Amino acid sequence: MNITTSTGSIEDRKAPLPVVHVFDVDQRTGFMAPHPPLARLPEAWEIWEAMLDAAVAAKLQLGDKIDLTDEEAAASKEWRKKAREMPLLPVGDLSGSAVLLRRAHLVLAYILHFYVQSLPPDEPVSIPPSISIPILRVSKELDIPPLLTFSDTVLYNWDFRVAPDVDDAVPTTDNIRTQTMFTRTVDEEQFYLCSTRIELRGVEILELMRVTMDETFVGDAIALRGVEILELMRVTMDETFVGDAIAVRRIAGYLETIAGVIDDLKVLLLDVQRLCNPEVYYNVVRPWFRGEDSYEFREKRKWTFEGLEDAADVVAPTELSGPSAGQSSMVHVLDIFLGVDHQATTPGKPSFMSRMQSYMPHNHRMFLDHLKANPRPLRNFVVDAKDDKLLAAYTSAVKALKEFRDAHMIIVTLYVTGPARRAAKIALEKSVAGGVEHVNAAASAPLKGTGGTDLVKFLKDTRTRTTEALIS
Repeated sequence: MNITTSTGSIEDRKAPLPVVHVFDVDQRTGFMAPHPPLARLPEAWEIWEAMLDAAVAAKLQLGDKIDLTDEEAAASKEWRKKAREMPLLPVGDLSGSAVLLRRAHLVLAYILHFYVQSLPPDEPVSIPPSISIPILRVSKELDIPPLLTFSDTVLYNWDFRVAPDVDDAVPTTDNIRTQTMFTRTVDEEQFYLCSTRIELRGVEILELMRVTMDETFVGDAIALRGVEILELMRVTMDETFVGDAIAVRRIAGYLETIAGVIDDLKVLLLDVQRLCNPEVYYNVVRPWFRGEDSYEFREKRKWTFEGLEDAADVVAPTELSGPSAGQSSMVHVLDIFLGVDHQATTPGKPSFMSRMQSYMPHNHRMFLDHLKANPRPLRNFVVDAKDDKLLAAYTSAVKALKEFRDAHMIIVTLYVTGPARRAAKIALEKSVAGGVEHVNAAASAPLKGTGGTDLVKFLKDTRTRTTEALIS
């Protein structure tokens, strides 16, 4: 790859580095799988695949759906009965294969969410051993929580919409589809693909950051193979050790390029409105994602994983938030590079962004840790350089990230805040105890994101933290 910026071709100055997949970050697809992920497990685990197929084919409905019919409730109950009666399959033969483990986690997570979210709202959430033990064991192998994550819905959940003519084709934003869904609606697919397109566009930044990383840590034997934030960052960080006028000019050029790419990410985020209807998303799609701590307008439902007393190799999980954009490594990379501080304000308690890293693939977490270990952060270099052009370029990049988060607030208002208020009012008006006073109380309750946080407050805080990264 020969990347050209306003300051010239990077490859004119740096020879290509060897490929090492230590961090599982691909030079063409970034944090996404470089090839279409496995679409089906081998025959030994066909029971899981068949159970997932049956849930999708039966069009199972949410257990707390307003106006749920008796027929729909009966269909869900029958499917859950069959899921409970599944044999407890061993997962030992999956070990050692990241491809098999990822597909197993995806399938079991979708089955688990079908099981939990189709339950009547007044019924305890008790997950049978046929589901709980395998997903706990697979999750232990992958070092991620035992429920649906961003990597399940986006990073390892795609295929080509039209089969490419070459074997080693790269996915593009207009030739990609989602493999596995709850509803098979256009709205659900476009919600996933919005994040997919952002991940793919961010590859340009990541590739430039790769060069930055390789040269920042002198003597580090790990040669990263990233994807333009990576390349920009490696070169940028490399130049910070030179400290001359040429280096400052080059870094300014890299930052201007990064700002342009972030602007593109904002456009892609807002573009979700074209084919994803807010009401359909909120009422039909989004509830399937809920984790134990992401329920709105009612008390938290405790998830019980059955069979732990007979499985000494696994323990009850402590992290059970649903998939969230906060689990995207791409966003964390931007924050780390530009010096946005998301550290917790409560002593002894991790910040939401830090907690979301535990839901990322293990190697991606290693990559973020590697970034944080940079001995001379970019923001410090900009402060020390005292160069107006460099400061302006850095400011442009941070403002672009802030505007990206402004766009996120717009999407949340359209897709969550508004529909949530309307849905809560309708549900409470239909309840036996419903009344104007209760409706108003519910309507003012804090909204929770699928990651379990107070959604509006979190987004405002994150935007404020981004603005605070600006240099006076």
